[in-house]
Amino acid sequence: MQNVILLAVLMLLPMLGFAGDDKAEEEGPVIEYVDMKPKFTVNLAEPKKYLLVNVQLLVEGAETVEKVKKHLPMLRHELIMMMSGMHVADLQTMEQREALRAKTKELIAASLGKVENSEGFKDVFFSEFLVN
Repeated sequence: MQNVILLAVLMLLPMLGFAGDDKAEEEGPVIEYVDMKPKFTVNLAEPKKYLLVNVQLLVEGAETVEKVKKHLPMLRHELIMMMSGMHVADLQTMEQREALRAKTKELIAASLGKVENSEGFKDVFFSEFLVN
């Protein structure tokens, strides 16, 4: 009787192992939006004009999420320097705002590449955008 039970357990072990692998594959890598808080408020080139923007970074992989969070002060600095002094006329149309988003994505990837690597950083999004 013990031999039958032992044989049944040995036959089921490989199936249990595969079931665990399927679950890990279904879950996939960690994908997270990292919020760059607080919102960015930068002075524009014109007097008494400013840009307020809320930025989120799309990051894949738990290790990359931690890397991005570690370097948020540097990334904030780079974005503030890039956005400061822009002209109101360069931020009016949807195409201009999309160009700023693309430039922001390139700057973040390049900045992360200087300190580690930008692998895992996927995209950047503006969830709030105000020119005043």
